[in-house]
Order: sequence, then structure tokens, then C-alpha cells
Amino acid sequence: MATRPVIRPQPLRGDRRALGDIGNIDSLLGVEGGKINRPITRNFRAQLLENAQVAAAANKKKINEEKAPILDGVTKKQEVVRADQKKARGDKREPSKPIEVIVISPDTNEVAKAKDNVSSNKKVTYSSVLDARSKAASKALDIDYVDKDNDLAAVEYVEDMYTFYKEVENESKPQMYMHTQPEINEKMRSILIDWLVEVHVKFDLSSETLYLTVNIIDRFLSLKTVPRRELQLVGVSALLIASKYEEIWPPQVNDLVYVTDNSYNSKQILVMEKTILGNLEWYLTVPTQYVFLVRFIKASGSDPKVENMVHFLAELGLMHHDSLMFCPSMLAASAVYTARCCLNKTPTWTDTLKFHTGYSESQLMLVFFLLSIYSSTSVITVLIY
Repeated sequence: MATRPVIRPQPLRGDRRALGDIGNIDSLLGVEGGKINRPITRNFRAQLLENAQVAAAANKKKINEEKAPILDGVTKKQEVVRADQKKARGDKREPSKPIEVIVISPDTNEVAKAKDNVSSNKKVTYSSVLDARSKAASKALDIDYVDKDNDLAAVEYVEDMYTFYKEVENESKPQMYMHTQPEINEKMRSILIDWLVEVHVKFDLSSETLYLTVNIIDRFLSLKTVPRRELQLVGVSALLIASKYEEIWPPQVNDLVYVTDNSYNSKQILVMEKTILGNLEWYLTVPTQYVFLVRFIKASGSDPKVENMVHFLAELGLMHHDSLMFCPSMLAASAVYTARCCLNKTPTWTDTLKFHTGYSESQLMLVFFLLSIYSSTSVITVLIY
């Protein structure tokens, strides 16, 4: 038998220990007397590993078979001991049997009643009960029923919105200011508003822009004294601010210079715009009269004649300084009432209008007389000219 040469260990370096002669170990698989019968390839290693696993499984099975009789004997002895103990205690109980459950079918009438109760509970809510009671008490029609499928109408929140508008409308209501303006009188203001209405129509602006413009003018004049020569400048600058707030395409500053017949330049308009915004503290989100007009006209019913008459009276009231003593919601409700009276609508003031406006017929009498005087005066003026 051939032997392999013994490799001597190398001398130690520092603290390192010698690993010994690795080549003299004969524990490798497939080695007999220090010789390798065949080269160890990947397939051969896999075969050796599979043989080893099979041998291990057979050895484990053999051990379990040898222990099985012993375990069976132990379990049998335990069962005998338990039986003896039961006899000693005199336990004669029979093994437990499955419990029989008797299911009683409910009455069909009771099931039907239960279903009706469940379905009714799903439909009835606290808010719906309150709405039903309030509508029934006031005998008012549901004017938002037509828009129940229109997401833009915000039917679920419209009542809360107008309740909030009525709460805050006095915060943005202008004060009577003519006694604080030495160079301006009521006639000048009326001429300015009449001219702004023409400019509003010429630029084809929305109605919201007109009402917000007048609101900005009155609020600014109630805070600051303005000379006569700058009154038109205030009106043009207020129109520019309202257009930027309400319109998608507001008019250009040069266009406003043109409509003033070059009385002011673009720099003056921009400076006045900055002055107005500074005095108003940029507070532009206010409930104007137009906000309430839309709601009250809807409550009055779909009648084009009434709607046109309401807008005419409301714009006519904008030109008069005396209308500033009333809140926007009352002016809007009075315009609707006056229009229905002029067009002989019966009844003049319905329960639906009373419910949605919050005003009774007697509360609107003062504004009704003022609007009647304004309208008759304007009609006489038109007939004269």
C-alpha cells in the first residue's frame, strides 16, 4: 500500500497556531487507505448526500419500531390503572353523548315585523325628523327637491349656508356715511352707481360683480373721506376689485381708463385699488344682496316676469343711499314682495317665502314703501324724458 508523504507543520508566526497536516486526514468520503477511488464531482456529491439521508431515515424508523412495543405497554397499563380507579370511586357515568339542540322556527309574522322595523330604522334619522317637523310646522314647500341630484346645488348644506349668511350679514353692512363726506352727496352717489351699471352691462359682467362693487364702494366711503374728483376713481377701482374676485376674465386696467374717458391713468387706478383693499383689510367674502335674491326668487317660484321685476327693483334700490339702513336679506325679501305686489300675484306672501326669508309680511312694509316710491319716481322720470 502506498503511503503519502507527511507534511511538516510550518513554524508559528506570533500567536498563530499550527493547523496540522490536513492532507493526512482519511475521513473524506470515498477515500480508502488514503486513496480516492473516483473524482468527487457535483453529481457524485449529490449521490453521496442522498445515500446518507436514506440511511438516516432507515435508522430512525428502526429505532421507532423498537420503541413501539414499550410505549404500547405503558399506555395499556395506564388505561388499566384508570379503569381500576373509576371502579374504586363507583363512577358509573356513561360516556358523554352529543347534546341535541332543538331549533324553534320563529313566527313568520314576527319576522315580517322585525324586518319592517329594521328598514324603518334605516330610513329615519334625527336630521330628517327635524326637517320634516319644521317643514310641516311652517307648511313650506321643499324648493330644493328639484336639485336633489345636482351636486353643485349643495342641497344638504344650503339651509345651513343661508343661516350663516344671515348671522354675518350685519358685519359687512355699510353704515350711513353721507354726514361724514363733506364733498359728496346722495345725488353724486346715485349718478356713480347708475354709470357703473352701464359699465357693468358693457363689459358683460355677472350680477355678483355689480353688487360686490357697490358693497365695496359703500364700505370704503364709510371709513375714509374722499374728495369729489376721486369719487369716480373709487368706483372704477372697486369695479376692478370685484371683477378680479368674481369674474374669470376681468376687464383690463386700460379698458377702465378708456371708459373713464382718460380722466385717470392706470397708475392712479392701481394705487386706489391698493388703498381700498388696505382699508377693508382684504375682507371681500361678504353676503351681498344678490346672494339672498337667488334664494328668495327660487322660493317665490319659477316665474320669469317676477324674476326680472325683482332684479329691477333690487338694482333700483342700490342707487339710493337710504337703502343702506337695511340689511341685505331684508332688501332682497322686500324686492320679491314688491315685485309680487306689482304683478298681482296671489297670495302676495306665501308660507314658503316666510319660511325661507325669515320675514313676515308686516316686517317688509317699510322697505316696500321705499321701493314703491323709487320705482314710481323712475317711471315718471322715464316718461318725462
